[in-house]
Amino acid sequence: MKKAVVLVSGGLDSATAFAVARSEGFECFALSFRYGQRHGIELDAAARVARTLGAAEHLVLELDLGRIGGSALTGAIAVPKDRDAADRAGGIPVTYVPARNTLFLAYALAWAEVIGARDIFIGVNAVDYSGYPDCRPEYIEAFERLAALATKAGVEGARFRIRTPLIRMSKPEIIRTGIGLGVDYGMTFSCYDPAPDGRACGRCDSCSIRKKGFAEADIPDPTRYI
Repeated sequence: MKKAVVLVSGGLDSATAFAVARSEGFECFALSFRYGQRHGIELDAAARVARTLGAAEHLVLELDLGRIGGSALTGAIAVPKDRDAADRAGGIPVTYVPARNTLFLAYALAWAEVIGARDIFIGVNAVDYSGYPDCRPEYIEAFERLAALATKAGVEGARFRIRTPLIRMSKPEIIRTGIGLGVDYGMTFSCYDPAPDGRACGRCDSCSIRKKGFAEADIPDPTRYI
């Protein structure tokens, strides 16, 4: 059975990417990170996703990006609230975590080389996203070129593929795809700034995009909001 490393954050997109990988016949090795994020709720969700969708293994690595800072997701910077689509299109927000996807993909590449996987799935999206530069197709293409140059397997002729099945989908399309593949979105979590009791704020960019996606897909949103 062919193997794939799947980056699992606990959010809606990564759960859908995992389901796509599974539907394509991959044995999925889930990779998550405790990277100094504001809360650990998403890692609980990642564990649920990996377990429910049948990961062969779920590896959680420690990576303290909070010591570097520069993001509302890892430091004391306030998480933006109540921004509309026009606001989100106005530039890279403070929730951008410097080099996060580059670091995550580098670790995924290392694990893939060790276990003999040649495919890495990541749930990045270049349509309904918050302006992050490391979610663009040209970035993914560049990382594939790096993988060919920077690994023993690549130098010996193996081709690593960074699989981005959601990159050109709208959020409603992603949700419908996941529902079709049996994903229970009630086990996922997307909020940047949840309440102490674990409810989603309903006002951050991620919550706004999620709520809009479910509404436009005409599918009930299972999220517990404040």
